[in-house]
Amino acid sequence: MKPDNQPIRITRGPGGEVEVTGHVDSFAGDLLRRAGFLFEPSLRGHWIRLPFDLGRAWENEHATWAAKMLTAARYPAHLGPGLHPDIPGKAAPSGPARPPTMTTQAPPGRRTGR
Repeated sequence: MKPDNQPIRITRGPGGEVEVTGHVDSFAGDLLRRAGFLFEPSLRGHWIRLPFDLGRAWENEHATWAAKMLTAARYPAHLGPGLHPDIPGKAAPSGPARPPTMTTQAPPGRRTGR
């Protein structure tokens, strides 16, 4: 398998941190930054992770958002099973994900200005 065909994995590490592994090019890096991931220098390149201590719900929401953006951009993305957002008792929306008049995607929990 070529490096650019390997999935980008978003998982919760042994210390509870949410991190990204796999081949991340500059565009995938931009998508991850948009979702809130940090790129920390390391001996092997970069450690890509979400900020610490912002709560599991926030981490799950941003990890899921990153995976959806990567998938929409046709990257093979894998989201760890413990990172799916927990919405007990709430049905999935049946309409479009965003109103048709909206032209930009806002981060989770924020609204775009008009």
